[in-house]
Amino acid sequence: MSARYLLRFDDLSPTVSAGRWSPLAALVAEFHLRPILAVIPDNHDPELEASPPDADFWNQMRSLEAAGATIGLHGYRHLCQSHGRGLVDLHRVTEFAGVEFATQRAWIAAGLRLLRGHGLNPRIWVAPRHGFDARTLAALRVEGLSLLSDGFARRPFIRRDLTWIPQQLWGPVDKPNGLWTICLHPNSTGDDQLAALRAFLVLHANQFLSVDEALLQFPPAPLPLAERLYAGMVFRRLKCARLYKAIRRRVRLRSSNSP
Repeated sequence: MSARYLLRFDDLSPTVSAGRWSPLAALVAEFHLRPILAVIPDNHDPELEASPPDADFWNQMRSLEAAGATIGLHGYRHLCQSHGRGLVDLHRVTEFAGVEFATQRAWIAAGLRLLRGHGLNPRIWVAPRHGFDARTLAALRVEGLSLLSDGFARRPFIRRDLTWIPQQLWGPVDKPNGLWTICLHPNSTGDDQLAALRAFLVLHANQFLSVDEALLQFPPAPLPLAERLYAGMVFRRLKCARLYKAIRRRVRLRSSNSP
């Protein structure tokens, strides 16, 4: 089987950048995509207040869900203030990792209520900054969410009694096989990224799936050893690349500040 793809949009809220989200939403309609829409139930993150609140936002989310999109619970308020080590250890300052179980469960329950109150059916967990720990997963199980979008394997898998749909890409990449989730952040998606996505869709739109189709074509199961080793290798490579970029930024900053 040739590669299959899922598209995921993060940081969606009524204050998402109108100028950047509109062309992405137009691509969704043009190519009949059914993405994961990672919606913040009660955004309090000032960095994500990119446009005045859109009165039509919730109606648009309902319409996209009715057309086949999957609503993701993207944290609660997107206030990343906790210092904790998560199960996908890409960031040490997140919203959920390190927070007590009772608080995490309360946030998840409140987020679900808010999204359901807007007429949406959240089915998948999408952690802000990949930040979640074992207590998060326990809270998700208690609150009835059995799917999450994260991890670096090449197919959905079962771990800790939840189904993980991996998210490995932050832009379109032609892959030979497997299931690949491309994650985009509308607030920061530039014209070059938009053009790259369009060009990729022209060639590969028929390889994009909905969440339900992905689970049918790639039935989740515990990962075999070879796939666990592959996922670990990808994770370490990503961590090294991020560390290298951080070091380069610090070097450039010091050079610019030196007399």
